[in-house]
Amino acid sequence: MPYGYTTDPELDRSTNRVMAVGVLLLVAMAAAFPLYLTYEPSSREAAREAQLASLAEEGDSIWEFNCASCHGDSGEGDTAPALNAEQFLLSAGDDQIALLVSVGVPGTQMNAYSQDFAGPLTSEQIKAVVTFMRSWEEDAPDFPNWRNP
Repeated sequence: MPYGYTTDPELDRSTNRVMAVGVLLLVAMAAAFPLYLTYEPSSREAAREAQLASLAEEGDSIWEFNCASCHGDSGEGDTAPALNAEQFLLSAGDDQIALLVSVGVPGTQMNAYSQDFAGPLTSEQIKAVVTFMRSWEEDAPDFPNWRNP
């Protein structure tokens, strides 16, 4: 025995068993990781779609109480511009729409709706309204004169 250490056969067996279990767990995790990689992207996409659907649903109710009286129930325009028009939805980005809702449009009846500007809506509610408006994009009508209801 080098260095004068004594060996304990039971301790050696126990240590070897623990190391074998560790190696088996490592191999199992390494084998499971590719399975996880194939499952995770579809799971994330499903979660994203569910989140967008939830935001759009919330945005629908916010739209009904705050926007529909001027812009119409489906954004078709009433006393204010038709925001469901293809021309508007393709030309305005989400950030731009959120900014218009947040600070309003000077010189018009469109007030600021963000709480940061003394309006009733939080930034999350404004995001929900924008998401709801984006849900019109697939079926948006061609309406070149969208600014004048």
